[in-house]
Amino acid sequence: QVQLVESGGGLVQAGGSLRLSCAASERTFSNYIMGWFRQAPGKERAMVATITRSGLSTYYADSVKGRFTISRDNAKNTVYLQMNSLKPEDTAVYYCAAAPYLSSTASDFGSWGQGTQVTVSS
Repeated sequence: QVQLVESGGGLVQAGGSLRLSCAASERTFSNYIMGWFRQAPGKERAMVATITRSGLSTYYADSVKGRFTISRDNAKNTVYLQMNSLKPEDTAVYYCAAAPYLSSTASDFGSWGQGTQVTVSS
């Protein structure tokens, strides 16, 4: 399993921006599909964005398309989530995760970070 550590969460006003980072311990980081998920209170964990091993292809939930950008730096073993035009409904705990193959289903991701809280005030 890959050890993942997220950072960059916090409190921001609606319309603001945050960038989340997720550092991986695994030297074979580039072998993994990486994803960002979020879980709001009382809701299931849901995919926000995923990125392929090379970083050339990305996929987004409809609710964040055009506002969020996932990227990765394989030399730094790090995946990022740039979040712009944040809305109160984006408030959740955000998790990064690693999977051996492309998927948008949380159960297919075998390694998870501890999560970072993002709170968007109106």
